[in-house]
Amino acid sequence: MADTGLNYLDSKNYVNRELSWLEFDFRILNEARDKSIPLFERLKFLSITASNLDEFFMVRVASLKDMVHAKYKKTDIAGLRPEEQLELIGEKTHELVALQYSTYNRSLLPALKQQGLQIVSEHEELTEKDGNFVDRFFHDNVYPVLTPMAVDSSRPFPLIRNKSLNIAALVQKKNGADGLEFAMVQVPSGLPRIVELPADGNGERRVILLEEIIERNMKELFLNYNIVSAHPFRIMRNADFTLDEEEAEDLLEEIQKQLKKRQWGEVIRLEVEEKVDKRLLKILKRELSVGNDDIYEINGPLDLTFLMKMYGMSGFDELKTPSYTPQPIPAFMNDDDIFTNMRKGDILLHHPYQTFEPVVEFVRQAAKDPDVLAIKQTLYRVSGHSPIVAALAEAAERGKQVSVLVELKARFDEENNINWAKKLEKAGCHVIYGLVGLKTHCKITLVVRREEDGIRRYVHLGTGNYNDSTAKLYTDCGLMTCHPQIGEDATAVFNMLSGYSEPPTWNKLALAPLWLRSRCIRMIKREAEHARAGKPARIMAKMNSLCDKEVIANLYEASCAGVKIELVIRGICCLKAGIPGLSENITVHSIVGNFLEHARILYVENDGSPEVYMGSADWMPRNLDKRVEIMFPVEDPELKKQVIHILQVQLEDNVKAHVLQPDGTYEKIDKRGKVLVCAQEQFCEEAIAMAKKAAEEAGHDVHNTRVFVPAEA
Repeated sequence: MADTGLNYLDSKNYVNRELSWLEFDFRILNEARDKSIPLFERLKFLSITASNLDEFFMVRVASLKDMVHAKYKKTDIAGLRPEEQLELIGEKTHELVALQYSTYNRSLLPALKQQGLQIVSEHEELTEKDGNFVDRFFHDNVYPVLTPMAVDSSRPFPLIRNKSLNIAALVQKKNGADGLEFAMVQVPSGLPRIVELPADGNGERRVILLEEIIERNMKELFLNYNIVSAHPFRIMRNADFTLDEEEAEDLLEEIQKQLKKRQWGEVIRLEVEEKVDKRLLKILKRELSVGNDDIYEINGPLDLTFLMKMYGMSGFDELKTPSYTPQPIPAFMNDDDIFTNMRKGDILLHHPYQTFEPVVEFVRQAAKDPDVLAIKQTLYRVSGHSPIVAALAEAAERGKQVSVLVELKARFDEENNINWAKKLEKAGCHVIYGLVGLKTHCKITLVVRREEDGIRRYVHLGTGNYNDSTAKLYTDCGLMTCHPQIGEDATAVFNMLSGYSEPPTWNKLALAPLWLRSRCIRMIKREAEHARAGKPARIMAKMNSLCDKEVIANLYEASCAGVKIELVIRGICCLKAGIPGLSENITVHSIVGNFLEHARILYVENDGSPEVYMGSADWMPRNLDKRVEIMFPVEDPELKKQVIHILQVQLEDNVKAHVLQPDGTYEKIDKRGKVLVCAQEQFCEEAIAMAKKAAEEAGHDVHNTRVFVPAEA
């Protein structure tokens, strides 16, 4: 690094990763609080904050607790020890939960009631008629499923599953003997949590939660007892497991074993009703070994993810954002097959504004095409009924050489991926489980085809997963190409994954953990040198997370050299922006919209000869050092313009963008007097216009439906 007298690596120049993530959940919560957004979309955003927080605890908080137990004292990027991080996280999380429930109680519940939908919060509020309906519903549908559990000398405290919702009770024998005893019942996850009550004649619709129905009928579960008090509770367990891959003889079998343990890890969070009986809470604390800091007393229903189910209620379309149908891609709007179209030139894909169908069709056509000799693909997360997996299985059954890398270590998709791996193996595919110690996170498909002029390789490279479901919700980019040098590199990638044979040179692709880090840093340094020499210098980059210290330090140095650096970062950002003498030339935008921002794009000015890259990696140590990732260039001049346009529109967004302030907070842009720019809306409109124009040129009809569905953030 150039000697400027500044220590760019000083921990005071960095933000703690976990606190930055919590800031991200606050940004999502802001969408739930925004009264300009349709009411049911606000319900979804609040639900997303709850599901995000669950995963945050199961993985990130769990990992820090493991460090504390192991007496690990090393500090993080911001100079904080694990116990210091946990203390700050606890304060911030309690603040977040309080804001979640004040949003629910003070804003959303009254707004729903105003729109003719009431959530009955307490079973005591039910009328006699409603009470009779609820009791009948309990006896017919719920009672047969329940397993009441008492705790006494012969029946120990039960094992409670991770994330399950339960009702704990203090009970007393009807004859008054033996004092109070503890009992509980699990709220069955297989039954709908939202139960609609019969119409009351005034046009209002009302729902009640399943746990309220069970709580009302607890006496039916413990007939010889009086129910002294009953309250719902929920626990979160440590779900972060580590594998010794060197020692694991069978990785698939070892992961299956670890998945079972995930249900019974250390309890790291206990949620209870705010009005919980203190005697009951004391028992839960003791039996679950939970400290006061890890107890969350909730003013409302536990586990707000039920709001995602409420979104599906019929009859409230006017309270939802109109939907949008992903548009056809102009390059494929003709009668030619997919391979002919790819031979015409590289094709850029922009999901979900444009359909993911060509990617699925690429594998389907390859499976059926008699001239296709081999298909090779990496799978990180796929959908429940994946058409891509079905096509790969069909290709193998037709006698083609099919190699699939299934990443078994994709967090919370392990079980799904194990099932797919077994299915593919049965169909005759060669299934690879990746490299020891590395997750394979790159998204690449290679099709080898025999043609008149010899063997040709067709490649799809993407920033997102081969998941046709999430492709409708996540914004991602892809490139379909038959460029010979990219084809050569693609072959080298799969040879490396299956046989550990790394080629002496690479043509176009930059791979992690080999040299993607050094390539990115070299480009940042080059921009800094250009700025010092008075040449054009600019960096635009879009990603999910930025927390790599070496990359950030080089961005600081480039900023001090005069490079204009504009970042679009959805989630974690450990960089401080707009700090005089350090990062005054750096801006950070975070877009939280109806789609989940997921694409990774890099633009470097390069002295007036711009370079554009896309890829699967964020600028995080795990992506650059511990995963197999691919960054690929976009070289076609027209496609390059389109990718630059994506970045520029996102940087102009003043509707859904939050901007990082020097004090570490994020603020929305003041829109007064400005032309409104919502990047996601604009991309929808542009995709419709492009498809319409292509259809008119081809003499086809195009029918459009507007669809916006908030994605899980």
